[in-house]
Amino acid sequence: MTWIVGVYIVSLFLLLITAFWNVDPFTSRVSPGFNLDNFELVLTVPAYIATSIRTLLIALTVTLICILFAVPLGIYMAKIAKPWVRNLLAVAITLPLWAGYLVKIIAMRLVFTEEGFFNWAMAPFGIRGPGFSVPIVILTLTYLWFPYMALPVYTAIRQIPPNLFDASSDMGAKGFTTVNRVVFPLIVPAVIAGSVFTFSLSLGDYLAARFTGGATQMIGSIIAQNINLNPPVAAAYSMIPILFIVIYLMVARRTGSLERM
Repeated sequence: MTWIVGVYIVSLFLLLITAFWNVDPFTSRVSPGFNLDNFELVLTVPAYIATSIRTLLIALTVTLICILFAVPLGIYMAKIAKPWVRNLLAVAITLPLWAGYLVKIIAMRLVFTEEGFFNWAMAPFGIRGPGFSVPIVILTLTYLWFPYMALPVYTAIRQIPPNLFDASSDMGAKGFTTVNRVVFPLIVPAVIAGSVFTFSLSLGDYLAARFTGGATQMIGSIIAQNINLNPPVAAAYSMIPILFIVIYLMVARRTGSLERM
């Protein structure tokens, strides 16, 4: 509680205060004050709005991709795979967590660079990668945060009694129907828990866009650019991802999943 209140909450409060301060246009000196110009700027300038929407869509896309891969993978690991295969997949999922964050981003950059592995491997088929762009940013973020979705989903599926699968099969349900009507409702809390990580971490990331996105900018990119030039604008713009996360948590809470986590 001391850490959360004394460091995290107080830091956010100070960040909010800074968002109301002034910057001298000639000397770039920051002075305490109270005005809403910085918030008006981030809410009306088209570049800021476009970047906010782009970042939100990227975070939602990363979360959706992680869910689409984590659920079938979790079912296979928990209910189908042999023990040695399950252990091998568990290691494969957690292996990226052993490497440094920046190392993984640089690895993705090397794979998709113009002379990288992807273009080299696909050259015989006449296929070339999209280059550094939004799809590569999404792929990089999915690679970074997928374990945070896969592990809770796998744990939740493993706790589902096998007789529920047998009962579903006895009643004539096919595989997809079983997943949709039996498995998914039971693992919604785990999916929500994993999505909080994938969504919030993707929303606040900017190094992935910097190294693998080419000209793509995210909210974090603009904050990083303004942190020295115009700290109040950076502080005001920092409220946008916080607002997105609060709205996301409120929607998740409405589903009742947070209470069952």
